[in-house]
Amino acid sequence: MSPSRLTGDTIGPVDVAVLLFEGNNFNGEVAPALADLHSAGTVRVIDLAFVRKDADGTTAFLEVEDTDIAEAYARIHDDELDLLSDSDLKQIAEDLDPGSSALVVVFENTWAARLARAIRESHGQLLSLERIPRDSVLTALAALEEG
Repeated sequence: MSPSRLTGDTIGPVDVAVLLFEGNNFNGEVAPALADLHSAGTVRVIDLAFVRKDADGTTAFLEVEDTDIAEAYARIHDDELDLLSDSDLKQIAEDLDPGSSALVVVFENTWAARLARAIRESHGQLLSLERIPRDSVLTALAALEEG
């Protein structure tokens, strides 16, 4: 699936995202957006799984290939690495509110691989990386528009 094998020297930063969906009605519309990012070389999807918690509190998790919408994700899922353990998925499912589900996506930030390699080769290291919450960005944008 991937144009090159993953190695410690070439892999970019790897993130995991848990995408929450109220209700257990996941329809697979996220697949085309992930496919676009994957095709453009922005990210490489390494692992995917679905988790859910039913209204009665029963939890379940499935690897993508075991689901009805597996075909939608087949061209973007890279089977080289399995970074989501059963215990990880069980914990995510238990943390959900009853009657909700989530898509868990592990992806390599391929856009950052060259920069990460350059930092390593320069004997540098990443000390901190933090995502600014969307609400903070929206507040700043609103202030800019008012200013």
